[in-house]
Amino acid sequence: MANKQYWLIKSEPFKYSWDDLVAEQEGTWDGVRNHTAKNNLKAMNVGDECFFYHSREGLEIVGICAVSVANILDPTDQTGKWAAVKVKPKVKWDNPVSLKQIKAEPKLEDCDLVRLSRLSVASIKPAEWKLICRMAEG
Repeated sequence: MANKQYWLIKSEPFKYSWDDLVAEQEGTWDGVRNHTAKNNLKAMNVGDECFFYHSREGLEIVGICAVSVANILDPTDQTGKWAAVKVKPKVKWDNPVSLKQIKAEPKLEDCDLVRLSRLSVASIKPAEWKLICRMAEG
């Protein structure tokens, strides 16, 4: 099995929120139409963990989900070019970590969430993952 990798996936809560994922128990992460994000989706493996980030509203990481099915074709794509994964919720944070908090932490200045702010599926380095999880502890 490959080493576990860490990711951040973004969704506008009015389109698909953490609560929607919890209600479904397993959601399909589809509709991504950016090549870098597509490559990140293709690189995901079952068991990889993802921060669930509410974009536009909230601007915060609200919880952690895990990849349950990797490297599937995006069911919303008629061309067969785009990738998707399925994810399951793991934990909702009592203390979401805001983009403002992340940007204020010098150790996270190279984080893809900060550097590539428009990217909807981003890679998170293990040290960044640990630090953001500590920030969520309050």
